[in-house]
Amino acid sequence: QLQLVESGGGLVQPGGSLRLSCAALGLGGRAVGWFHQVPGKQREGISCIGGTGTMIHYADSVKGRFTVSRDNTKNTVELQVNDLKPEDTGVYYCAARSGSVCYLTSPFYDSWGQGTQVTVSS
Repeated sequence: QLQLVESGGGLVQPGGSLRLSCAALGLGGRAVGWFHQVPGKQREGISCIGGTGTMIHYADSVKGRFTVSRDNTKNTVELQVNDLKPEDTGVYYCAARSGSVCYLTSPFYDSWGQGTQVTVSS
């Protein structure tokens, strides 16, 4: 398992943007997923990127607003989140799996970060 560290969360007004980052030694080449969780609900897969960066998926709720990218030379994956809405509030987790194929469902991932809080409020 990897030790994933997320960063970049914070408080932002509706319509604002943030750039979330996920870093870990050995992350290069592994598929990474981003998940969103609010209290009382299950984690929702919102984006994932395959090990080489050519496979990318988004949940319908974030398409056109969020962009995932990676730099395997730096062992990082980033999620650019734009046009944020109050319903985007929650904890954002990144997760990694040993394979290069990415999925939007959590059981496929075996390494998780601690999460970063995003609050969208005026």
